[in-house]
Amino acid sequence: MRTRIVIVGAGSASFGPGTLADVLRHDDMAGSELVLVDVDADALECLWRLACHMNREWGSGLAIERTTDLARALPGAEFVISMVEINRDALWRLDMTIPHRYGVMQVLGENGGPGGLAHTLRTAPLVVSIARAMESHCPGAWLLNYSNPVPRVCRAVTRYTGIRTVGLCHGVGSTLAQVAQIAGLAEADVDLKVGGLNHFHFVLDARSRIDGSDLYPTLRDWAGDAGRTERHLWVDVFRALGHMPFPSDDHIGEYLPYMHVAAFEPWAKYRHDHWLLHWQGHSDRREASWARVRRLASGEDALDDLRQGTGERGVAVLRAIVASQNSQELALNIPNEGAIANLPAGCIVEVPAQVSGFGVRGLALGDLPPAVAALCSIQVQIAELAVEAAVEGSRQAALHALLIDPVINDIDVAGKILDDYLTVHADYLPQFAR
Repeated sequence: MRTRIVIVGAGSASFGPGTLADVLRHDDMAGSELVLVDVDADALECLWRLACHMNREWGSGLAIERTTDLARALPGAEFVISMVEINRDALWRLDMTIPHRYGVMQVLGENGGPGGLAHTLRTAPLVVSIARAMESHCPGAWLLNYSNPVPRVCRAVTRYTGIRTVGLCHGVGSTLAQVAQIAGLAEADVDLKVGGLNHFHFVLDARSRIDGSDLYPTLRDWAGDAGRTERHLWVDVFRALGHMPFPSDDHIGEYLPYMHVAAFEPWAKYRHDHWLLHWQGHSDRREASWARVRRLASGEDALDDLRQGTGERGVAVLRAIVASQNSQELALNIPNEGAIANLPAGCIVEVPAQVSGFGVRGLALGDLPPAVAALCSIQVQIAELAVEAAVEGSRQAALHALLIDPVINDIDVAGKILDDYLTVHADYLPQFAR
């Protein structure tokens, strides 16, 4: 199984080691080429040393290069893995907290709500620039995208380039674990079908692999238990709509106006206390990650934990395409080509998919339940406007994205939040200076 893989944003202390391990731990990747790319030459050098150490210790048999020049890395590539971000923690905290100044108490602020817009404005142009370079140097390659907001970034790629892309997220694993726990089954004994959007999917079918029985009666009985004292947004939405949303309150809460939390309002129903709310810009966490990478690269720390893999699905998708394995994925983020009949064609949906030498094909799920489809449709339209704003530098599109966002409840506040975002992130948003 020989191929050429380019990892862009490889110099990440948090995501880099695991992604490298996902590639290098497979014996059948021998003879492949792996090229690491990052604009931070020092970080890139450190991760390259770690990759070379893994390659030697595990006998992986890959040829490994590194470069800060993307154009040099791309010729001949069959797969490009994107995991790029800009100053992630500090800017994410601004995305989350700026709306709080105006009484918009959003949670997480990464993929949905006003924070999701700011994140899109910074990240989508980055990944589109990678895709445009691919059009010049490896137009037939697949772009496997980990960069958030995954569906908006992938939509920017499909809307503005001809590059094939798949968005990766491990959120469906959390959903599988939650369903299995409620049903009292091992995860391997649960057959799950989810559909919707990234971080906002709904369980459409859940069955036991042991006897084929429908698990939804058990899930609904559990959700309807009046004796439960701690409230969860996803449980309340489940009760109201009849279909289980996941993964986790903070993720689905980004897309809904109901997530009033005790961290902001003492009277609120739900709990949410993200570490970024307490982060003061200290580098302790990040330095600890880099210290570990340096120890791993030097051989001071054993590689055993990395050999187990991350559970992320990007390399699994890559290997299934190369080897035409006809494998099934619980959920991938791909263009809607009939997978969900009552969402627009071309929007990025999160659905089960088959992966083979023919590419990636989403399972045809038919219509989402009407209320679920309505909630998802709003987010699809927000994503379209956010992507337009990000790539074309349109303040009007950005404002419209906020105005139709359910998390925003005031016209003037929408404008103030946008002005603040464009001011504090100005150095990272040159498209708005044109």
